[in-house]
Amino acid sequence: NKKVLNCLYKNPEAIFKLICFPWAGGSSIHFAKWGQDTQDSLEVHTVRLPGRESRIGEPMATDIYQIIDEITCAMLPVIQGKPFAFFGHSMGGYMAFKTALHLKEKHNLEPLHLFLSSAFSPHSKVHIEIPKDGGLSEEQICRYLVDLGGTPMNFVEDKELVQQCMPTMMVDANIISKCISESPSKTILSCDLTCFFGSEDIDLVKDTEGWKNVSTGSVSFHKLPGNHFYFKNPANEKFIKNYITKCLEVSSLTDF
Repeated sequence: NKKVLNCLYKNPEAIFKLICFPWAGGSSIHFAKWGQDTQDSLEVHTVRLPGRESRIGEPMATDIYQIIDEITCAMLPVIQGKPFAFFGHSMGGYMAFKTALHLKEKHNLEPLHLFLSSAFSPHSKVHIEIPKDGGLSEEQICRYLVDLGGTPMNFVEDKELVQQCMPTMMVDANIISKCISESPSKTILSCDLTCFFGSEDIDLVKDTEGWKNVSTGSVSFHKLPGNHFYFKNPANEKFIKNYITKCLEVSSLTDF
């Protein structure tokens, strides 16, 4: 479990488990640090994908369902007997959604709440261009990352850094492409959803309503100032963490 799920701040007395899914090219560290200052009711675990961080010696997984199976196996003992929620940013949003579907289909379990950040709704027709393996040059993929926001312009000029990051980015770009191109699942969730997005993420702003079709639960939207990586603004990040904690506490009063 420790290999797949990174929990920097253990909280055995926590009422809820929050499982976070990182963005394309991201690591588990950023969201794992949330456990330091979330309230006592929440223990934070972040997915660590193969081929990254302490798993650098493992081959990177290219099959989204292989990834979901591994995450599920590691997560089941963690969430056993505890209400839990998912938070995923960008690619992590798709992984969180796919994992929620898998849990319902195979284990009759659902998160108490699904929190999605900067993620297009599945099967949307308003996607920004997603680079595909072999379809775009390294420079085009780098520009794609810069256009999303959160990646400095000088990243493109650092050839050594580009060479280090490119294999991971190519794999993650393919995962995103596969997630959004698949036929809609027959499984419908019943948990509540909250979608966060940045006000400057123009294409995404046009495309949030599609999330209403994936669950019979309530779906709410929060637009925060910033681009695709709006949450890197400390004020926005504080808002999200407080919102998640309060939302789960309120949900537990009605569902448990």
